[in-house]
Amino acid sequence: MNSVRELLAASVISVQNSCFTYPACQKCFSRLILDSRRFNCLKCGCTGEAKDASYRYRLSLKIADTNDLFDITVFGSCLDPFFGVSAENLQRYIQDFNQLSGETNTEASPGVLVQAVETCFIGRRFIFGV
Repeated sequence: MNSVRELLAASVISVQNSCFTYPACQKCFSRLILDSRRFNCLKCGCTGEAKDASYRYRLSLKIADTNDLFDITVFGSCLDPFFGVSAENLQRYIQDFNQLSGETNTEASPGVLVQAVETCFIGRRFIFGV
């Protein structure tokens, strides 16, 4: 894998999904497999209780510079300032909201959150490290 990093100034065209957090392995940051009681990391084998799973940000975007379109995913705590809370806290808020509203899709973010993220990012120009 090429370890050369470059900066790319580009505008956000769209937000690609409505799930902005994911349960992440504390060791390798891979997505955890959750069931009602346990979590399991398929990459490194880490296991634990589902209630102890930690969350990370994962924001998939379609961006454009002056010449090309790109699909990128931004991970981790660099998104904390945009959301105003850690991914852990946002996930707690989403779970509480979904429970109060009777939402059965536990992966879905509330529509108002999706709209806020779109408003915050779409049409704005950012510098991405790729």
